[in-house]
Amino acid sequence: MSAADFARFGRIALACGGDSAEREISLRSGRAVAAALVRLGLEFIELDGAPAVVEAALGGEIDTVFNLLHGRGGEDGCLQGALSLYPVAITGSGLLGSALAMDKLASKKLWHGDGLPTPPWRVATDPGMAGEIEASLGLPAFVKPAREGSSVGMTRVERPGVLGAAIERALRHDDMVLVERLIEGGEYTASILDGRPLPLIRIVTAREFYDYDAKYQSGDTEYHCPCGLDQAREREIQRLALDAFKALGCSGWGRVDLMLDSTGQPWLLEANTVPGMTDQSLVPKAAQAAGINFDALVARILATARRLT
Repeated sequence: MSAADFARFGRIALACGGDSAEREISLRSGRAVAAALVRLGLEFIELDGAPAVVEAALGGEIDTVFNLLHGRGGEDGCLQGALSLYPVAITGSGLLGSALAMDKLASKKLWHGDGLPTPPWRVATDPGMAGEIEASLGLPAFVKPAREGSSVGMTRVERPGVLGAAIERALRHDDMVLVERLIEGGEYTASILDGRPLPLIRIVTAREFYDYDAKYQSGDTEYHCPCGLDQAREREIQRLALDAFKALGCSGWGRVDLMLDSTGQPWLLEANTVPGMTDQSLVPKAAQAAGINFDALVARILATARRLT
């Protein structure tokens, strides 16, 4: 991008931090992107949390927001809705796409209604529902808060009698919990950049599942890109991921996570509209495999910014 292209962004705000359960990851993403913006020669201010961003918009201090607020307040449509009242552009998805992607239950209902494959599920609002859910859905299963990211509050349940405790744990993070049938097979992620899917990544972890530690703290998680699928099959999965992303009204950039079972059937798990941008994050790894270095990726994400008014 040329200096003239960058000039159209005006006064840039890098939004990170906030008070969600993913604050620390957001700050790490912010540090990585801030360094890239410096290397690109762009001036910007850093704002901690959605209220600070809205206050700056209200005061006419910013023109473009590079949104790295993971989780609630920044990824769930709240910030996008607030900024729609001001002449400020923001990277990534708008209000509706952000809200639908953040709500795993809403995502699954919409995908299911569109005929897109997603694992069977039940909703729990009380640990006392465990017996009924276990009988109807079966085990093993994943238990997760409906509106959290980074595997916060998630538990893999394989043995009878422990589902209630897993639901109780997830309810500490949300008042609605998703109990999803476990798909045995390979775990993949498809990054989306400006309407196009990047190379798939296959994730292999020695842990029970790709949890918070495996994502951000463990050094033994393996990321395979090329993913090991033949070219035609990879393109097929990429198209499915892009269809799932668009079905939720998402745009700009993001990520769709999915599983392939033992028969090769893909199952959509969730979409992320503000994925991590740390040194261990998946979107930068996929971009690198596509020949897009980190600074170029940051520039291209910035170019997705648009006004929501």
